[in-house]
Amino acid sequence: MAEELRIDKWLWAVRIYKTRTLAGDSCRAGKVKIDGIAVKPSRLLKPGDEITVSIGPLTRTLRVKALIHNRVSAKLVPDSLEDLTPAEEYERIRFMNELNAERRERGTGRPTKKERRSIDRLKSPDTNTEV
Repeated sequence: MAEELRIDKWLWAVRIYKTRTLAGDSCRAGKVKIDGIAVKPSRLLKPGDEITVSIGPLTRTLRVKALIHNRVSAKLVPDSLEDLTPAEEYERIRFMNELNAERRERGTGRPTKKERRSIDRLKSPDTNTEV
């Protein structure tokens, strides 16, 4: 029998998910796919398999280079997987974070009542309201 490993264990070992339980739950929720088909956590992986993983708004595409049974340091992860995710996907996520993030200078403290109202005005979907 060729070298094989459960997909939930591999996803945990290469640091896609923080715990193996999260990896298994993600598989059961249909967020992990091989060849467009949702897989169970017990699905066996082989080197060369292409996996699509949805983590929040990000959809990553990975190719299995090597099977590892134990969690490895972040520096060793590229030896075990090849990231095939298009650069546009990462750019889209970065843009979304910049668009939604509120930035305040460090040390300025909490917003004043006037600043908070301005923030609420900017964030409200109804721009016709006067506050």
